[in-house]
Amino acid sequence: MVLAILIIYVISVVGIGIYCSKKSSTVNDYVLGGRSVGPWLTAFAYGTSYFSAVIFVGYAGKFGWNFGLASTWIGIGNSIIGSLMAWVILGRRTRIMSKHLESATMPEFFEKRFNSKAMKIISALIVFIFLIPYTASVYNGLSRLFGMAFNVDYSVCVIGMAVITAVYVVIGGYKATAINDFVQGIIMLIGIVAVVCATLASKGGFMEAVNQLSHISTENTHSPDLNGGFASFFGPDPINLLGVIILTSLGTWGLPQMVHKFYTIKDEKSIKTGTIVSTVFALVVAGGSYFLGGFGRIFVTDEEFAQIGSDGIIPKMLESLPELLIGIVVVLVLSASMSTLSSLVLTSSSTLTLDLIKPLMKDKLKDEKKSLIIMRVFVAIFLIVSVIIALNKNALISDLMGYSWGALAGAFLAPFMYGLFWRKVSKASVYTSFVIGIGATVAHMIIKPTGTFLGFDIASPVNLGMFTMIAGLILVPIVSLITPKMKKEELDDIFSCYNQTANVEVTQAIGDTDKLK
Repeated sequence: MVLAILIIYVISVVGIGIYCSKKSSTVNDYVLGGRSVGPWLTAFAYGTSYFSAVIFVGYAGKFGWNFGLASTWIGIGNSIIGSLMAWVILGRRTRIMSKHLESATMPEFFEKRFNSKAMKIISALIVFIFLIPYTASVYNGLSRLFGMAFNVDYSVCVIGMAVITAVYVVIGGYKATAINDFVQGIIMLIGIVAVVCATLASKGGFMEAVNQLSHISTENTHSPDLNGGFASFFGPDPINLLGVIILTSLGTWGLPQMVHKFYTIKDEKSIKTGTIVSTVFALVVAGGSYFLGGFGRIFVTDEEFAQIGSDGIIPKMLESLPELLIGIVVVLVLSASMSTLSSLVLTSSSTLTLDLIKPLMKDKLKDEKKSLIIMRVFVAIFLIVSVIIALNKNALISDLMGYSWGALAGAFLAPFMYGLFWRKVSKASVYTSFVIGIGATVAHMIIKPTGTFLGFDIASPVNLGMFTMIAGLILVPIVSLITPKMKKEELDDIFSCYNQTANVEVTQAIGDTDKLK
């Protein structure tokens, strides 16, 4: 039954890719869906790109083990900060300015917002390099679950997933990705509710599961109470919990594959609807995943944890579920992973083609068909490179994602957000943010520091990412105030998109106009 469900799902995904191939005849169609994607598709594309096997298997398992039920706060933070506030603060302005500047990627936005071709090249390289470990973490999480359900070799899972994703992304582009994201999102919503209910029922229900969790000792944690910490409101380690919330929530504001969704919004109404839909989606999927992970310690003993590690907790919890539910879980995680993976490869390949290859080849890539061919080739190349990295299955999912998000959000979040709102952001401040995000991440990977800072574990790539984002948000305005600004004429043109006026006829001229005389 599990295999049958999986086969039906794969056929539908590939079918959507073939259907959308006829609607992706230009670069604009392929990368942005013609900037005409409706609110529900955009909202689901945002949510499914946000949450993947990395969340469900890696982060839910690790942080559920570390923080207990308090890990649910991560999902709440993802819905409020990572979805609601991101749409409200960035959605409309990103759509308007990116259309005005005719930018299809984040590096292209940096080039035209700050009038710097060098900035586009540097940011494009950052995107391509640091999206690869995130992609590898997606493969890693899914393959572990497939191993549990089908006892299939890890490498076979990785390669199979890459091939299926390549088929519908290469053929259909963003439109196929968005439609598939909608279907995959529905599966994720239904699946996570069913899995949480069934898993807790196997332990006697919610109250009994909480009772069992409250009796587990929090010795060797930051909790002052030896018992009850894993079932408490803020958990045994609220300081490091805060670090995870900030990285996984605020980090989305600076991730190119997430911001890209705002480029494709159809109209004003789509923004309002998309805000609500994506927030509810995040609350159910992320909140449900972390809530489920919070009960990990009543399913996995310390001895088992030493053998399987944090990435094996969720698969272990699901082993005893009925076959039908295991099938739902497999399709749930496959849906989440493929939607994220398709978003990553599309973002990376479009960035490499439009921001690096096309400028170098100049006149040779003016033809739309040639540009599309090159872009599709790089989809395949990106997938191959990420597969090679993913085949090193010893890398922790949370570490891979932490380094990727830390580098990208640390480099891009501050200059992108300030660049949408503030005219005085200088080129020097943007480069400062790039150096902080990438420099700190690379240094951390090499040095592998230990110890704590202000109560935060500095060995954690997650906390590193939090620090790089905060540093960028503080330093970009400071550096901007003491370094040369862009020319007023350039800024007037860039920000003119927010000041458009329209002349309309007066339709009610009796009564109100008399009072003005």
